[in-house]
Amino acid sequence: MEPQSTDEPAPLQQGGIVEQVMVALRRIIRAIDLHSRFLVNRYGLTGPQLAVLKQIPRDGAVSVGKIARGILLTQATVTGILDRLERRNFVRRQRSEVDKRQVLVSLTDAGREVMLAPPSLLHESFAETFGQLQDWEQTLILASLQRLVRMLEAENIEATPMLTTGPVTAAAEQVRALLDAPAIPEAPPSEAGAMGPMDADAAPPPPDAAPQPEPNEATPNPIA
Repeated sequence: MEPQSTDEPAPLQQGGIVEQVMVALRRIIRAIDLHSRFLVNRYGLTGPQLAVLKQIPRDGAVSVGKIARGILLTQATVTGILDRLERRNFVRRQRSEVDKRQVLVSLTDAGREVMLAPPSLLHESFAETFGQLQDWEQTLILASLQRLVRMLEAENIEATPMLTTGPVTAAAEQVRALLDAPAIPEAPPSEAGAMGPMDADAAPPPPDAAPQPEPNEATPNPIA
């Protein structure tokens, strides 16, 4: 008699390649969350906010469009980040005396103080290390990550080239709230199965109900 088929998935093997891939993905998520927590706790700012501040000359002014081009974000997204920075007195905006249509951004004393010893941002250090790889290694990593995105059905999720927790335009308080959200109760051992040990982190990940990225966080539009 032939064995009856079952729809139950095969259990994960401890130390198997599937588990190792998921552990690697989990470590990436945790690294982003830990870096975001460090920036919020140490500087009271998010990664995207610090990235914007780094684009502004210490003793000069720069247009919003130039900032956006420098960090590969849309001008609308950068404007949202500047709104929060201006409310906290890190930057000031004023119309150009030469072209009244252009808005120039400069640092305040508080902004210059932060930029005296600006931290290295996660996406900056990653880009520097990634750029040292051979072309074939970069292509291989990109192809593998793109395949993972398709496997996770995440092709339609809008994202920007920023390794940060939460929406790019989120305030520091919002990011802190995401990182400090209560842990989701663990499933009973009978339901968790072999997956239980994989999520034994020091702190919980952001909840699944975290705010979705802003619509304007799509691939940057050309900026005049």
